[in-house]
Amino acid sequence: MKIVCIGGGPGGLYLGISMKLRNPEHDILVVERNRPDDTFGWGVVFSDQTMDRLQANDPTSAERILGNFAHWDDIDVHYGGGQVVTSRGHGFCGLGRKHLLRILQERARDLGVRLEFEREVEDVSAFPDADLIVACDGINSVIRECHDEHFQPDIDIRANKFTWLGTHKVFEAFTFIFENTEHGWIWAHAYKFDPETSTFIIECSEQTWQNFGFDQMSAEESIATCERVFAKYLDGNALMSNAKHLRGSAGWINFQRINCARWSHGNLVLLGDAAHTAHFSIGSGTKLALEDGIDLADELHQGKPLAQALRDYEELRRLEVLRIQSSARNSTEWFEQVERYLHLEPIQFAYSLLTRSQRVSHENLRLRDKSWLEGVEAWFAETATAGRLRKHVPPMFVPFRVRDLELPNRVVVSPMSLYSAEDGIPDDFHLIHYGARAQGGASLVFTEMTDISADARITPGCAGIYTDEHVAAWKHIVAFVHEKTPAKIAIQLGHAGPKGSTKRMWEGMDQPLDSGNWPLLGPSAVPYSPMNQVPRAMTRAEMDTVRDDFVQATERSDDAGFDWLELHCAHGYLLSAFLTPLLNHRTDEYGGSLENRLRYPLEVFRALRVVWPQHKPMSVRISATDWMDGGVDAEESVLIAQAFREAGCDVIDVSSGQTHPDAKPIFGRMFQTPFADRIRNETGIATMAVGNIYEIDHVNSILAAGRADLCCLARPHLSNPFWTLHAAAEQGYLDQPWPVQYLAGKDQLERNFARAAAQAQAGPI
Repeated sequence: MKIVCIGGGPGGLYLGISMKLRNPEHDILVVERNRPDDTFGWGVVFSDQTMDRLQANDPTSAERILGNFAHWDDIDVHYGGGQVVTSRGHGFCGLGRKHLLRILQERARDLGVRLEFEREVEDVSAFPDADLIVACDGINSVIRECHDEHFQPDIDIRANKFTWLGTHKVFEAFTFIFENTEHGWIWAHAYKFDPETSTFIIECSEQTWQNFGFDQMSAEESIATCERVFAKYLDGNALMSNAKHLRGSAGWINFQRINCARWSHGNLVLLGDAAHTAHFSIGSGTKLALEDGIDLADELHQGKPLAQALRDYEELRRLEVLRIQSSARNSTEWFEQVERYLHLEPIQFAYSLLTRSQRVSHENLRLRDKSWLEGVEAWFAETATAGRLRKHVPPMFVPFRVRDLELPNRVVVSPMSLYSAEDGIPDDFHLIHYGARAQGGASLVFTEMTDISADARITPGCAGIYTDEHVAAWKHIVAFVHEKTPAKIAIQLGHAGPKGSTKRMWEGMDQPLDSGNWPLLGPSAVPYSPMNQVPRAMTRAEMDTVRDDFVQATERSDDAGFDWLELHCAHGYLLSAFLTPLLNHRTDEYGGSLENRLRYPLEVFRALRVVWPQHKPMSVRISATDWMDGGVDAEESVLIAQAFREAGCDVIDVSSGQTHPDAKPIFGRMFQTPFADRIRNETGIATMAVGNIYEIDHVNSILAAGRADLCCLARPHLSNPFWTLHAAAEQGYLDQPWPVQYLAGKDQLERNFARAAAQAQAGPI
């Protein structure tokens, strides 16, 4: 093949190397607009996994890279008035970007790749006889821009400003420095990449950048200012820039997250930053480009037609790119919202920083630095219990107190609709379901959304608490939980609103009944979906009736003996429908502004707080985002949470979506936890995190980082009612109580987990 790579960075060079290794007869030209040593940035960082791929693909260049690596093990976090938190065992390695380019240039030449520097390429017409043209010309790809309508790049310009500098101060640890100045917070990411030089990336918010006046400074003035800010860390060494050729004020730019809808067009294909980017705070941009080169070379040597090979390359790489971009997004947002975490103690701030991307978990930190992680656990336990618990305990087993109620641990069984009641009455199925999960070790078990009237139900199978018969049935379940288990039990009260009168989930979720439908209420005459009934816009008299039904249901809940009450204001049900402009089109004092949309849900909540005993907690479940333009977003959800807090709410149960059938949630592990994190750390109210939390590591990481106070697990408790007891045994936490009838099972499970852990530590025989 005759191949032209437009862009002589690591991606283009490595593709040329990879192609020549597979077939020396390929004619490969790499064209670069800059000189051989021109580059943006100073050092690059590689993981062991990346080096394994490079070693397998080309041992020669991999050995040269390994031979020039600088290695370091520690992470130092400077924060909180000069305090330093050090975590060890991280095992980084990196080298200078210029050195990497020289290694790859030399290897490419040795293999017969032609390199041409200081040549601008405006479009691909300059190479009419090329079989394949690879656009690897970076984040501001000129070639991609020529075909924007086809590649459809999604470019997200991030909020913070950063400048990529270098220094001869050698940082022996990967160092984060957070400085509070008269102009605002500014921080640095620093690490060595050779015996004499370190990368020194400086980042801050747009507001801080403007407060400093960086937008009015020359490059020299900007660097001098940064040297003064970080002088005590530089030991008299200067800061250096190699970014004078970049667009932006004095080398300061905003990161651009790029993801293209398509990566190929005819015989043109994108590679590296031209196709996708990942934020510098997780250090994966060069890794992705090199691995793009490997996989593209592989696909081109499978004997497929070119078009098929390019499609398969894109499909293969896209999943890995999205995975990295998801982690990068979490990391990016942490730094963009760093001021949210400045109230945290230094040890928790450092833990939050280390786990920000979700790629490093609680147990992963234990493997890296056991003593430090145990220090975090001891700090968390002592702080959370006001000194009553002075030892390291898995965060999920640290008690949580709210009002007069103390939960023995932080694991909660989420509200899950069962659709198995008759006329709203829970029966033996519910007794066994809730009883088993209460025996299973979770500290708090929620009922499904329990409806305040027959017409408030989602389906004919939904449970209610609107008659004395309902109270008697619930009282039986509550009594079992209290008498036979250490768990507490909470009731979630709700009204289906526009989403009512539908089939049970397994018969057709959100689909209207074939017969026997009942009329619906909503804030407006807006159906949840085209297939659902149009609800009647509530009158003030109907709002009074529904409020009073909630009050009566609350009194009945207390009569039944529930420990905790939650008001359901999420997922498009009645009170959620008032909150979201997607379903609330009212023009009176209950529609329009957020203040107006909050008015009725707050009225209902306040009425419940009056009759619910003051010593018992109340929570509110909200949809923190509608996942749609024009709906509730994360910023509004903070204001919603604050309003409920001021009305006497103790905990916000943070869910999202399900308010409109056209919503496009971004799923993933713990995908709703960032909303709980934001609400907790911006308002100060306790939160429950929910949503694809299914591993022990998820729970402990969320809690230890201060992203939420409780973790709700739904599906894990459907498949294993004893999830919490198993989690205790797996972690070697022996103080978790078991039903006395099951102690033999406890002993065996603990022995099996201990044996498995010992075998894993010993390694293969």
